[in-house]
Amino acid sequence: MPLWIPITIAAAFLQNLRSALQRQLARDLTATSATYVRFLFGLPVALVYLAVLDGIFGDPLPVPPPEFYVYAFVGGIAQIVGTVLLVALFSHRNFVVGTTYSKTETVQTALFSIVVLGETITLGAGVGILISLLGVMAISVARTNLSPAALVTSLTSRTAIMGIGSGAAYGVAAVCYRAGSLSLGMDGFLVPAAFTLAIVLSIQTALMTVWLLWKDRVSLIATLRNWPSSLAIGVAGALGSVGWFTAMTLQNAAYVRALGQVELVFTFLVSWLWFKEASNGREISGVILIVGGLVVLVLGV
Repeated sequence: MPLWIPITIAAAFLQNLRSALQRQLARDLTATSATYVRFLFGLPVALVYLAVLDGIFGDPLPVPPPEFYVYAFVGGIAQIVGTVLLVALFSHRNFVVGTTYSKTETVQTALFSIVVLGETITLGAGVGILISLLGVMAISVARTNLSPAALVTSLTSRTAIMGIGSGAAYGVAAVCYRAGSLSLGMDGFLVPAAFTLAIVLSIQTALMTVWLLWKDRVSLIATLRNWPSSLAIGVAGALGSVGWFTAMTLQNAAYVRALGQVELVFTFLVSWLWFKEASNGREISGVILIVGGLVVLVLGV
């Protein structure tokens, strides 16, 4: 089994854990400040991880080319936007549906990879991604009268636009992170992935700290007061990001983010066992389609 596959599955599990913790915290904080905690409390974890790798391998840290910082900055901003939209989405639909809408990022990431990085998608992988997209569409109409008009209405609703927007932002971030890591031109994959993560989290933490100091100091104080929950989110988010950055250094970002839809399996379990939310038959059918698409994807890569 290629190494990027188990790394991606682990990252998806940790991302789901982080999202569940963020949803709980969002009851006490704004969507923006609930997003902020993953960067503020995740940065120390990323820096320690980079320091450990540097101590193990003993190589000097890279001197990034100018384009690295462009990729890191654009990707960092896109991830902030995607996370804010996702956390806000949880107040409109349940945890499963909110997470699923954002998973339209797989198709968008594939398109961005082709345009920005010039990477190609195999026929089998493309079929798998499209099957997964059908699953997303099934979930989008799960609570409406099934008809062409209902499909159009569901896909143009506020929740759908927020979810698809979140997916687009995550897609941009994924491609930028892969491009940034590869621009370092280093041998191996652990150190460039860790270095890119540390720089991105530094940028995100600085930008959001300035924003909250300027616009929402009350939420900033509330974030610090909720530090136990915030710390758990930061650790889960940072460890998940280590997995994403490493996997996307090893493999096409579109494949990594597509396989990452396995997060929906974890999402159903969390929604059912933790939040006590019910899902209907169409939503379950949609997730089955998504998982089936992932199987086709892995076999087609």
